[in-house]
Amino acid sequence: MAKRIAVLGSTGSIGRQALDVVRAHPDRLRIVGLAAGHNWELLAQQAAEFVPEIVSVESEADAARLKVRLGDRVKVSAGAAGLNAVATWPTADLVLVAVTGTAALVHTVEAIQLGKDIALANKETLVAAGELITELASSMGVQLLPVDSEHSAIWQCVAHRRSEVTGIVLTASGGPFRRFSREELQEVTPEAALRHPTWKMGPKITIDSATLMNKGLEVIEARWLFDLDYDRIEVVIHPQSIVHGMARLRDGTVLACLSSTDMRLPIQYALSYPERWEALADPLDFCALAKLTFEAPDRERFPSLDLAYQAGRAGGTVPCVLNAANEVAVTAFLQGRLRFTDIPRVVACIIEKHISKKRPSLGDILEAERWAREAARAAIERMSQC
Repeated sequence: MAKRIAVLGSTGSIGRQALDVVRAHPDRLRIVGLAAGHNWELLAQQAAEFVPEIVSVESEADAARLKVRLGDRVKVSAGAAGLNAVATWPTADLVLVAVTGTAALVHTVEAIQLGKDIALANKETLVAAGELITELASSMGVQLLPVDSEHSAIWQCVAHRRSEVTGIVLTASGGPFRRFSREELQEVTPEAALRHPTWKMGPKITIDSATLMNKGLEVIEARWLFDLDYDRIEVVIHPQSIVHGMARLRDGTVLACLSSTDMRLPIQYALSYPERWEALADPLDFCALAKLTFEAPDRERFPSLDLAYQAGRAGGTVPCVLNAANEVAVTAFLQGRLRFTDIPRVVACIIEKHISKKRPSLGDILEAERWAREAARAAIERMSQC
């Protein structure tokens, strides 16, 4: 019987590549729900091809257009209620969470409460609510299946040997500015920052990669996925992006997971688990690799990484505040209202002002996020007036 999938964020980069995986395995995977933002025309094309039971878009106006296009074949919903309907759709076995930000946090919680497995391509869910999500998933017997290439790699390295693992290593490409001086970083434009050297991703995650905040968020995510202290989670710069993650074993052995830079590989593994299916990407050609290099991240020029470690160790609502403030700062940078080097300055400022709440409820997390967004916007406005 085919595994039934609901995709939150079907028109985004991860969502589109996930549908490539479904196309390649039509006898093994079936789409029952698709949720998108404003790209209703692409969603209509996806719905016509995969014929899900339900689709959802952000606006009522776009939902009306979808209804005209799709007729009575598919249920059409809109807004937060629509996103929730797709996430909790009764026939879905697994929900792929591929929307950015914390927009899907509430809906992910509700899907877990219904016993649905979660393929997680959204870092912010575990960053903002890692303790809550992992405890709830454990209590419901729900699998959290990582889709990020780094976490998928670690997952494959540590499988069935958790007791042997003494630490893990997350690799980072270093982004396009790893050789830039502090003075050069101050002049970085959004256009330059959006040109990632190895991965094709959405704007927000691409900027996070350039600041190393993306890797910091992955550190917090890894802490919850693999139940490891922060002292046991390392980050190294690996510009070639071939080694995606490594695990240190107690006898000194290091296991590494290597593959080409194709996100369909970790997406497929999350959707196929515990099986491993035929490859969509070309096999890795070792003879074509000139070299594989590793170096320590420069934490002074890229302070976002240490901000994430700091927030993760503080716990409570601090990681949520880190994430929310960063989202606001990245948006301001993309709009030309903030310098590249001011992104971590804003985040640090908001973390310093925040009074954390330990073991927060979902309501506490959502309130901390609201506060952090407002505080970050106010801080940016003051900076723009200087």
